[in-house]
Amino acid sequence: MRCNRRVWLSLAGAAFLTAASLPAGAQVRNLELIAPAAPGGGWDQTARAMQTAIQEAGIASGVQVVNIPGAGGTIGLAQFVASKRPSDPSLLVSGLIMVGAIQTNQSPVSLDEVTPLARLIGEYEMIAVTKDSPIQSMQDLVEQLRADPGGVSWGGGSAGGTDHMLVGLIAKAAGVDPREINYIAHSGGGEAMGSILGGHVTVGANGLAELLPQVESGALRPLAVSSEERLPGLDVPTLKETGLDVALTNWRGVMAPADIDDDDKQALGDVIARMVESPAWQSTLEKQGWIDMYQPADAFATFLEEDEAQTETVLRDIGLVE
Repeated sequence: MRCNRRVWLSLAGAAFLTAASLPAGAQVRNLELIAPAAPGGGWDQTARAMQTAIQEAGIASGVQVVNIPGAGGTIGLAQFVASKRPSDPSLLVSGLIMVGAIQTNQSPVSLDEVTPLARLIGEYEMIAVTKDSPIQSMQDLVEQLRADPGGVSWGGGSAGGTDHMLVGLIAKAAGVDPREINYIAHSGGGEAMGSILGGHVTVGANGLAELLPQVESGALRPLAVSSEERLPGLDVPTLKETGLDVALTNWRGVMAPADIDDDDKQALGDVIARMVESPAWQSTLEKQGWIDMYQPADAFATFLEEDEAQTETVLRDIGLVE
């Protein structure tokens, strides 16, 4: 999925140092990881976990994380498309949230304007309320939702993102018009967490890794998770167990600049392939409860095309796009 809209002049010596073209021990230098959201959310967590794993394994040097929040990642995407040359050693963290936000926000830029490099992880969603909430179970929540759809406020990430899609699917499965839901969008996981913990919304929908620490501390009460089957070691029912035929897995991956040179694409792909095998990355997967969904560039590009079509279908079903 490459964009030919921009044509870059070839500059002698502009290509970044690659592991493929340099002697043993040489690295990709000054690697930039763009997290298109505010600190504290899933994209930020992913970028910083990548930074740690890459640096600890000595795979690349000068690894920096840059946060560009807003509009479900589409602001970060737009800046990445506009500012990054094919030779820049820079990667954009992306995922299902961005796929949904592009369609919901009618973004002027799309994932056709970047190069899919690798799918990395998957994560289940969790539905939770504060410890003081009168809502004790998912059945209680659904009962309240059916009685007064607009009276239940849902706190989550960006409009059209995974959290929003999940809430729409829950409403539809409960027999409620998804267009009537009161969804409060936030620019990132950290902002959404503040809203949920502060009791500014009735219920929160967010990634499992983001909500689980608050559940373990006792600040939040979990109602359900979006996995197909109950997760080992987690005494929380699936949405299906509560009577709602809903399951959803969020995914995250990384994109390279458009029109990237084959050698540079291979070098960045090698960095990611080595990273996902590193002890630091494997430890992070276990700690965060992330699912290893690694795919290299070609397989990821095929997956992405299929996922974009499936996401559009879901968004139409729940009334987020016409």
